[in-house]
Amino acid sequence: IMNTNQTKLKEFIILALSDLPIIKVFLFSILLLIYILTLAGNISIILLSKLDMNLHTPMYFFLSNLSFLDICYTTTTMPKMLQILLMEKKSISFASCIAQMYFFMTFVGTECVLLAVMSYDRFQAVCNPLRYAVIMKQKVCIGLAIFAWFAGFLNSFVHTAFTFHLNFCHSNQINYFYCDLPPLLSLSCDNTVINEILLLSIGVFIGYTPFFFIIASYVCIILAIIRIKSTQGRQKVCYTCASHLTVVVLYYGSTISSYVRPISTYSMGKDKLISVLYSVVTPMLNPLIYTLKNKDVSKAV
Repeated sequence: IMNTNQTKLKEFIILALSDLPIIKVFLFSILLLIYILTLAGNISIILLSKLDMNLHTPMYFFLSNLSFLDICYTTTTMPKMLQILLMEKKSISFASCIAQMYFFMTFVGTECVLLAVMSYDRFQAVCNPLRYAVIMKQKVCIGLAIFAWFAGFLNSFVHTAFTFHLNFCHSNQINYFYCDLPPLLSLSCDNTVINEILLLSIGVFIGYTPFFFIIASYVCIILAIIRIKSTQGRQKVCYTCASHLTVVVLYYGSTISSYVRPISTYSMGKDKLISVLYSVVTPMLNPLIYTLKNKDVSKAV
């Protein structure tokens, strides 16, 4: 279909991770195992948080939200990856590509803000232990979770609206695992300066701002830990915060490098590997990081 001498695409071709049959079978098996482990681990956390009264706390409320996000992450991208590896058909319709990018970017933005909300919860628990129950009431927790989801949906809506008004005429082959913003912008034959400005500016608010908020929270937490005289008390606080901090480093390290920089600096080969870290590996590791040697979860199990 021609429109002002430019080809309007009806579908995109997502390139497979490999064209060698043996490697494709191996990758399919590994990704399927990762997907199953991700679903099993995160569903288990949600169920335990709901069923065990001892886990009806703000920390596990936010952790349940994080687990739900991780399930959404993998379900948005992994089934299509598995289909491409298993079948010859590698195409994805234009509408499906829009939907995949919209929901994926929603979950990216939501998780950035949610991790900052979780750091605020840890800050209140460590620095204001006597007022913690009053400050982190159920209504406050629900309000913070809604804010995180709203920020994610708003972030995604803006990027999706501006991206799919572009013309894609250079190629319909996406050298990536799924429909994401950077590879799609690289395929456009229009000027993408506005899209890049939006990517960088919104990225500052939904990426760097929560990240610096987390750093500020942990500076206050470290100062509070230093004032704790009991060695056992220090160890307990450090262990509680260490899990969240590990997830923050893994997640922010990969997402910020993927989104908050100019499109001209992207290398699809290298960025594909980075995308695997936050879209495939991190959702699988999160349940392990949060529950490993966690006495509350062990009792709940």
